Amino acid sequence: MTITVEKIEIAGIEKSGSFVDSSIDTAWLGRYIMGRWADVRLESRALSGRPEMQDVPGLSKVDHRERVMGQLKLLVEHGQVHRAFPPAFGGLSDHGGHLAAFEELVVADPSMQIKSGVQWGLFASAIQHLGTVEHHAAWLPDALSLATPGVYAMTETGHGSDVASIGTTATYDAVTQEFVINTPFRGAWKDYLGNAAVHGKAAVVFAQLITAGISHGVHAFYVPLRDEAGEFFAGIGGEDDGLKGGLNGIDNGRLHFDHVRIPRTNLLNRYGNVAEDGTYTSDIKSPGRRFFTMLGTLVQGRVSLDGASVNASKVALQIAVTYGNQRRQFSGPSGEEKVLLDYQRHQRRLIPLIATTYAQTFAHEVLLEKFDAVFSGVDDTDASRQDLETLAAALKPLSTWHALHTLQESREATGGQGFLAENRLTGLRADLDVYVTFEGDNTVLLQLVAKRLLTDLSKKFSSADASTMARLVIDQVAGNAVSASGLRRLGQRVHDRGSTARAVTQVRDADSQRELLTDRVESLVASIGAELRAAKKNGTTEETFNAQQSNLIEAATAHGQLLQWEAFTDGLAGITDAPTLHVMTWLRDLFGLHLIEENLA
Repeated sequence: MTITVEKIEIAGIEKSGSFVDSSIDTAWLGRYIMGRWADVRLESRALSGRPEMQDVPGLSKVDHRERVMGQLKLLVEHGQVHRAFPPAFGGLSDHGGHLAAFEELVVADPSMQIKSGVQWGLFASAIQHLGTVEHHAAWLPDALSLATPGVYAMTETGHGSDVASIGTTATYDAVTQEFVINTPFRGAWKDYLGNAAVHGKAAVVFAQLITAGISHGVHAFYVPLRDEAGEFFAGIGGEDDGLKGGLNGIDNGRLHFDHVRIPRTNLLNRYGNVAEDGTYTSDIKSPGRRFFTMLGTLVQGRVSLDGASVNASKVALQIAVTYGNQRRQFSGPSGEEKVLLDYQRHQRRLIPLIATTYAQTFAHEVLLEKFDAVFSGVDDTDASRQDLETLAAALKPLSTWHALHTLQESREATGGQGFLAENRLTGLRADLDVYVTFEGDNTVLLQLVAKRLLTDLSKKFSSADASTMARLVIDQVAGNAVSASGLRRLGQRVHDRGSTARAVTQVRDADSQRELLTDRVESLVASIGAELRAAKKNGTTEETFNAQQSNLIEAATAHGQLLQWEAFTDGLAGITDAPTLHVMTWLRDLFGLHLIEENLA
């Protein structure tokens, strides 16, 4: 579907006796929200728009898999896969641009997007970021050209998001100078792996590295899987995951290893190495820090899922709004049938979703800029990496959940037409379902965000002087987290002025919205922190933390929504056309007020 509109006129709102200009420069705004990599996105869209790149509803699992594999070959032919890799391998070291192009593929076929993400965003990127120059020279060319379709073998049947506890082992044999890869029990099988069922010829396998009887935690190993005839090598077995609820163009499968031997040099040893005699060394002494550093290099999966989900929401809303502006139902007093979007309830169902999607678009661009700064080396510090990981963990859950909600509302808003496969909404909804689980379950990710918020709160306490501490204690005793919250102050304004209208008008002010949304986060975090500090004294930390899990998720969600609001507000500063700015400010206000309405409690 292609719709070209030069300018949109929105009914003006009377202000001081005159109507404000509410026209939107859609051509300018469309490019503006594409951000720094607009040209890259447009190039990717052009390729994705070709008929051979499009999803074909109703294909069998086998046919869909082969079609998607053919689409990946087209991506290679058109130079769409090298952008993030070093110039020595035909790349541009353009990390942000690589993800920007990748995120656009969801519009053509989410199966193609995710399978390409497995090949180049996970398998090849693991070789690049976890390996050394020798590994790059040996394996990157074939990974980039698709001569070696690859598998990213991290997830296990019995250990999903808990990667640190995976059961697969890699035990070093100093006599033969080999690692022995083994899955000692059924729960240690690698599961839900893209490319594993049919196409994968090699894998980056994550396993517990053991040498001289000592485990040094999770490390990554390059393991050949199949010969040229597609048969597994000795000691390797696997199963096809079969038909799924969506994304059936990807050949997900399971792998298991029975004492499979690989050379010592197949350890991707950028962060930890094993010498010929079995001695383990690492520049990062802390096992926990080493583990998170290795996983942190692969944060791009969460970044790209955030962007792809926002794009899916855009597709759904374009379909639903176009339909709502054309489909007529029931007649008004004039006797003429009204378009659906003239009905308040239809507006209420779709327009807040548009506001949220804009907020998420601006927030994703912030995330993508931070990702590029870290991975390009412009701002690659421990603090920057931690901030990037926290931001990705905060935004990915919100955008993936929002995409599912938007697709469902858009399907309902288009009636029976939305249920037809050719109109894409049901297929996209099925495919996007598992995005809430990919690259970390959403609830687990939000718990990580909440822990970071609590850590920051703890640092605030530890660095506070005596007077600050006294004030914090008084605030707690007085219940300040509630009585001084923005919502309580909003109620006070109504009481003092005797006018809800005047109070609500003030809430449309950006500073008031920021205060309300910030207070929501701070109140939640402070309340949880107080409970956990008391539990620490009582020796009930584990029980209390478990009891606070729902509040932790709410606090992290509030933090992510505040970040989205801030990004939207910052994005307004770059709009120079006054009428466009006016309408976009309305939309930002709608996003803020919608959050306030949803969280009045």
